[in-house]
Amino acid sequence: MLAPASEAPGPDHLTISPSVLYFGTPVTLIVTRNPDGTANMTPMSSAWALGPSVVLGLLADGQGAGNLRRHGECTLNFPSAELWPRVERIARATGRDPVPAYKAAIGYTHVADKFALGGFTQQASDLVDVPRILECPIQLEAKVKALHEDEDRQDGATPVRRVIVDVEVVRVHAHRDIVVPGTNHIDTARWNPLFYIFRHYFGNAAFLGKTFKAEV
Repeated sequence: MLAPASEAPGPDHLTISPSVLYFGTPVTLIVTRNPDGTANMTPMSSAWALGPSVVLGLLADGQGAGNLRRHGECTLNFPSAELWPRVERIARATGRDPVPAYKAAIGYTHVADKFALGGFTQQASDLVDVPRILECPIQLEAKVKALHEDEDRQDGATPVRRVIVDVEVVRVHAHRDIVVPGTNHIDTARWNPLFYIFRHYFGNAAFLGKTFKAEV
């Protein structure tokens, strides 16, 4: 648990205890395969790319985490900022039935078809047995390399367990509108990712400059 707020030395900074410590990353819609063969979609924004690997942070008792344990394949789909209303439309939906008690208490309901609920379209993948999301400009096909169960932690009054999943990207798909013609590079001036920061959606990031490592 975070220590309570207090006055910090100096005039500019306060010591605070935020209700959630969640910086967020670009929103990712993880698609996994349910035991009955249908597709499940998990919205999240705790994904870190490390070369061909992506590290995912998920609640351990969610349908997506269970599918990753069992099936070992997924697609990672990155929506553009303008898709945020569709992402929020599935935010209270869970593929778990029955719904875990702590999720039911904050308004989650079981939804078998999140694609229909969010107005998304399934698109076949090449190398994994899990569909992609047609509306997302960037789509990654991936396979689970390792899965690490976290300890129970307190989230408010509810103990929760998290899982860290290391997946290997085996194929990358990008819409032609955001690819620099004749290259394998994303046109960052045309790609407008959706961010989820401290439980708020953000988009339309402003270009500030580029590092010396930039290739285009």
